[in-house]
Amino acid sequence: MESTQLRLPAEWEPQAAVLLAWPHAGTDWAARLDSVEGACAALAAAISQRETTIVCAPDAEVGAHAAECLREAGAELARVRFVEIPYNDTWLRDSGPLTLLDGNGRYTLADFRFTGWGGKFEASLDDALVAGLIERHVFRIDAQHQRIDWALEGGAIESDGAGTLLTTWRCLHQRHPDQSREAIELTLRNALSATRVLWLDHGYLQGDDTDAHVDTLARFAPGDAIVFQACSDPDDPHYTELAAMRRELEALRTATGKPYRLFDLPWPQPILDNGRRLAASYANYLVINGAVLVPAYGDVVDDAAAQTIALAHPGREVIQIPCRPLIWQNGSLHCMTMQLPAGAL
Repeated sequence: MESTQLRLPAEWEPQAAVLLAWPHAGTDWAARLDSVEGACAALAAAISQRETTIVCAPDAEVGAHAAECLREAGAELARVRFVEIPYNDTWLRDSGPLTLLDGNGRYTLADFRFTGWGGKFEASLDDALVAGLIERHVFRIDAQHQRIDWALEGGAIESDGAGTLLTTWRCLHQRHPDQSREAIELTLRNALSATRVLWLDHGYLQGDDTDAHVDTLARFAPGDAIVFQACSDPDDPHYTELAAMRRELEALRTATGKPYRLFDLPWPQPILDNGRRLAASYANYLVINGAVLVPAYGDVVDDAAAQTIALAHPGREVIQIPCRPLIWQNGSLHCMTMQLPAGAL
């Protein structure tokens, strides 16, 4: 008899598709649209070689332009589906659904309140995105839509697929300053069918306006592993904080009481834009069917980061995606995407 217990699957489990939204002149990408379209086309093309790629566009004109960009990038267009839907921003990791499933093949689309990262940006269209995708028949018809009136972004949590969540206190305390850690943890456990929540009190990146999303810092990997962004430069302002995060990760234990296997990612040289440091993190990679898409920033340690991620995700092809244009808006390729587990369409 199959289990009726819901769970939030790990990213490395089989996927049906990956969601993303195309940047256009009505978004914050307008000033640098050409370069970001190139990065998004490379990302979507790589996904389309292995699974369905669902591309959101605000109208038919933008959708047609996106299709041409994807064609030029070598995308497998037979696996690309375009959906016309309005949105404020393109960071679907944070506005897309968190899809839970059970052993009987039932799916629940957890639709948390999206506030534009704590009210920093207008987000009313993004907050309605999941409901809009349901109306447009993106998901299977029997999937349950669970609207949760509590602020949470997908980039703020990691799931190992077996009931453990990893998150940061800095982010969730900012979203819910009047709630205790115990109260926040109870909400996470109830909403996402988790059995335990692991907290990081340290870790951040300059230029990150998400208040320390965990997907820029530390990621679960198969076999009780965690991949994390380290800093090897004692003169860098991140050094002390990321060293403290490393010690926290070393102290964490699996559900069976064992230490996690840790994979530390190399530290890229600072990337500045008009004097502003950008949040370049190799931890912001995306796992898809049979492959891992890894950020590349044009740095000398790009290849070393890809090799480390390959070790943590054995048996998968590692594909580097140019992400320097994406971090201008403070995110990378994991932030741009949301995977949907197998059977969810």
